[in-house]
Amino acid sequence: MSSKKVVVGLSGGVDSSTAAYLLKKDGYDVSAVTVVNFNGGEEAAKDAAKVAQYLSINHIILDYKKIFKEKIKDMFVNEYLSGRTPNPCLICNREVKWGALMKVKEDTGADYIATGHYARVVKYGPTGRLAVKMSDDITKDQTYILSYLTQQQLMCTIFPLGGYTKKQVREIAGNAGIMTSQKPDSQEICFIPDKDYAAFIQDYTGKESISGNYVDMQGNVIGRHKGIIHYTIGQRKGLGVSFGRHMFVNSINAEKNEIVLGSNEELFKKEVYADKINFMAIEDIKEPLRAEAKIRYAHKKAACTVYPVDSGFIKCVFDEPQRAAAPGQAVVVYDGDYCLLSGIIEKKPKNSI
Repeated sequence: MSSKKVVVGLSGGVDSSTAAYLLKKDGYDVSAVTVVNFNGGEEAAKDAAKVAQYLSINHIILDYKKIFKEKIKDMFVNEYLSGRTPNPCLICNREVKWGALMKVKEDTGADYIATGHYARVVKYGPTGRLAVKMSDDITKDQTYILSYLTQQQLMCTIFPLGGYTKKQVREIAGNAGIMTSQKPDSQEICFIPDKDYAAFIQDYTGKESISGNYVDMQGNVIGRHKGIIHYTIGQRKGLGVSFGRHMFVNSINAEKNEIVLGSNEELFKKEVYADKINFMAIEDIKEPLRAEAKIRYAHKKAACTVYPVDSGFIKCVFDEPQRAAAPGQAVVVYDGDYCLLSGIIEKKPKNSI
């Protein structure tokens, strides 16, 4: 039995509650931290407090609303206004959640931090570096949104749920009498529960979105859109104009306030570029690398070759064309179940081959 100290991120949901329970059952000295990131997060914090009390573990609540606004909300809004489709969870995990947990770990002298994510921390044999490895429950695997964690963060991280399915986790929580055992899963972006991103951005900025032109792939004006924040790459529904055939958002030009529409077939591309690379299982990439990659959270891994490109970019060339790679999303590269690296999808850099 271990007497090591661990700080658990306790969100008030079934996953983090069960993670805390399992660690305590394994003999860890468990304490819990709930990070309140936005107005409305206090309700989840109340659930977390009830769980902590039930498990008889020390619990603190941190008000991170200011930090979350600066690091996540501002970024999210600016990305959408720039015609991009961000995934705030990657940055939030590294900068906010792990930032808070690591600070409490240092302040309290704890040995580890833990969360209720579905993944594992393992050593990658070929390099000896740490990596996140995919969960046993592929339908809940969260390595995609954990792919921006650093080696320093992984060194002290435990994922107790990596070997369980969601069904098993709910059963464990139910059998243990944990009151969150049947609590619904959180969905989409946590600070926009109604999924109306455009309304959130307008309210956040105090500005109405500005309408502009739909153009076809040749640049011809074919209609009017209601503002670029209402659209993302690959979208078909909600265009508000009848074109006599299915049209899809192919790209967004924020400078011209234009939405480029095309066919579904034109959304498929073999090449995806990315920068802001976080190397995980590997330290660098100097030669072409055979791997698999995902270009969004729910995307199925697809075979590709990854090439280093000047100016810190990488290029993923997929064996088969992939649909709707959106600038701002992450491309996450895998060797089997191991996360090798991740980066933020960008348009093709100038002067690249």
